[in-house]
Amino acid sequence: MQTLSLNIPGKQYPIVIDQQAFNFAEIRSRLTAQKVMLVSDENVAPLYLEPLRAELDGFEVHECVIAAGENHKNIQSWQMILDALAKQGFNRSDVLVAVGGGIVCDITGFAAASWMRGVDFVQVPTSLLAQIDASVGGKTGVNHTAGKNLIGAFHQPQAVLINIATLQTLPPREFNAGIGEAIKYAGINQPDFYGWLHDNRLAIKQQDQKALQHLISECCGFKAEIVRDDEKEQGVRALLNLGHTFAHAIENVSDYHYLHGEAVALGLVMAADLSVRLGHAEPGLKAQFIELIAAFDLPHALPNKYTAEQIIHAMRLDKKAQSGQHRLILMRGMGQAFIAADVPEDVIAESIDACREGVEK
Repeated sequence: MQTLSLNIPGKQYPIVIDQQAFNFAEIRSRLTAQKVMLVSDENVAPLYLEPLRAELDGFEVHECVIAAGENHKNIQSWQMILDALAKQGFNRSDVLVAVGGGIVCDITGFAAASWMRGVDFVQVPTSLLAQIDASVGGKTGVNHTAGKNLIGAFHQPQAVLINIATLQTLPPREFNAGIGEAIKYAGINQPDFYGWLHDNRLAIKQQDQKALQHLISECCGFKAEIVRDDEKEQGVRALLNLGHTFAHAIENVSDYHYLHGEAVALGLVMAADLSVRLGHAEPGLKAQFIELIAAFDLPHALPNKYTAEQIIHAMRLDKKAQSGQHRLILMRGMGQAFIAADVPEDVIAESIDACREGVEK
């Protein structure tokens, strides 16, 4: 078992990474309240909620199970959790526990932030994407029909409890999607991590426990350092959105055909192309991303049915945009991300079209 710490002004909480079978006792030990709402989705709940309830003997335990999938990361699912809290009389001294992937973690956190203006919650992420990204840092929220994560709040958990064994239940596509977020960190400020991912790609895909421990620990550590310096995304934390302006737009335009990590992979290729096109980076950057993304069976070319105009329209609602200008996270090289202001739409369109299926890379 390994424990990291995320420290921000007025708040400190542990990120516990365990290789053993799902550690229900560890969850019990982290609860500070006697009244607990377990929140999960219809895919994860049958795997873990019954044994977790048994471990929480002596607690007053309630459950709320929401529909699975990105299309259900919405106000209706958030309302369902709030209705369950109201029905069971939850107050500020009680606690929510999110057991699931990134969607469950985000919605549960937003419900905790909203209920009585803020109650405690614990993250128990069960997908790779949630373990290395969504559960850490206190970003919570839901999607709006106009775009992804447009409704939400910053609300830090009491603890993040990661059990690597849960990854064995993931379909390969879901597991690989988590790698999209891991590759992002290499592009931001960890160029050596690119080499580690490349050299250990087979061990990661085979879910070697030592490799996964290192992967999750490094990603959580990278993110914790950035969040420590900029909790509310006023500056450096925006770098964590590398590839995400494109990714969120692709998810919206495709009606969430892509898993989030798959859309991030596409977004990283587009961000690399745009960085080169604007003269910030050397031409080989895009090929570096494509090589690693393809090694994990992630998409790196956009289908022709999604137009640049559609994607740019969705990008205009990006949270980083200011005064109608596009602000994107670009790179001067691997591990050298920066915030680029007022990026021209015509050049963005060129990069989108240069990352299509059938276009020579």
